[in-house]
Amino acid sequence: MKKLLILGGSRYIIPAIKAAHQLGVYVISCDYLPDNIGHRYSDEYHNVSIIEKEKVLELAGRLHVDGILSFATDPGVEAAAYAAEKLGLPTSPYESVHILQNKNLFRAFLKEHGFNVPWFKSYSNIAEAIQDAETFPFPVIVKPVDSAGSKGVTRVERNDELETAIRYALSYSHNGRFIIEEFIQQQGCASDTDCFSINDNLVFASFNCQHFDSHAANPYTPAGFTWPSDMPKHTLAELRSELQRLIRLLHMGTSIYNVECRLGTNGKTYLMEVSPRAGGNRLSEMLHYICGQDLILNNVKAALGMPLDTLHDPEYSGAWAELVVHSDKTGIFQNVWIAPEIMKKNVIEKDIWVKSGDQVQAFTGANETIGTIVLQCDSHREAEQMISRPEEWIKVMVD
Repeated sequence: MKKLLILGGSRYIIPAIKAAHQLGVYVISCDYLPDNIGHRYSDEYHNVSIIEKEKVLELAGRLHVDGILSFATDPGVEAAAYAAEKLGLPTSPYESVHILQNKNLFRAFLKEHGFNVPWFKSYSNIAEAIQDAETFPFPVIVKPVDSAGSKGVTRVERNDELETAIRYALSYSHNGRFIIEEFIQQQGCASDTDCFSINDNLVFASFNCQHFDSHAANPYTPAGFTWPSDMPKHTLAELRSELQRLIRLLHMGTSIYNVECRLGTNGKTYLMEVSPRAGGNRLSEMLHYICGQDLILNNVKAALGMPLDTLHDPEYSGAWAELVVHSDKTGIFQNVWIAPEIMKKNVIEKDIWVKSGDQVQAFTGANETIGTIVLQCDSHREAEQMISRPEEWIKVMVD
């Protein structure tokens, strides 16, 4: 029986564990939080931090695993690649993964190879950044170089807002560095969804519309998604071509990716984030609903060196949407109300992760999500309206 080590323990790893079990694979999970819900689904658990790559390597070697995966779990991506490479297990090159996972290195790589890239500069010293502020092209985005899920991200309009934003970014950083970059105003909606390559060939490229809640505690945390994308076909073709070029430059081989990209008001396309892991907002699960292709199962197969399915760019049947259910305030969760006509006509799946009486937090990052709603709609316009104005059909009751 093959053995798979999955890094992390959040509920986002559960679909990967189920896919592995479907293949008859023994699943071992690890992190430093033994009470995480994901560990209830694995066959074995070890208390090892997923950001300590040498400890992950030691664990994987001692257990003689056949593959290592950090599914939809950003902090473990580098450790998974490092340990797999050292043990001769299937993986993308560690150095390439390291570049993609570090926002400063990623921006520098894009610039070096002629991709469109925002102005950026990274720091570890607050005073040095504030001293340079007169040269910044405000508005700018301040964020940690090594975090995901929109944690620690702030848009800054003026010099006097910088220090607070930097300290907030550093509170979410593992390595004590932050990046300040030009805010790229987008045309239409940005895209944030999952893609897949096999042997350096981009075989599955999906694009969507990413939506935000302007009333949320962190208005830069994605609050919903609709498929397909509203970007022009020629823009999507250019983004696909540039993503393919990046994959080949980095020799990524076979991998899943969470890709954030956009079209700027300046007419340029931008690859904003390309992380070699599944997206944390159940995006691969959504794509399975939408087009029937199972990226999760193939991600598990790839980690174990098993033959993969034939994948191709998605063909969309109608319009689809996912609402990231969250609270605009901290308090005690009571219930989620959905309009009966919407529940009957549009809701394909309602997945609420908390129960009445639980404490919930204001929506500052993806880690404060309290559930998801999967919707199928008659038209792209209907899907956009439902995600843009959720208050018209859903209420999250928090006291």
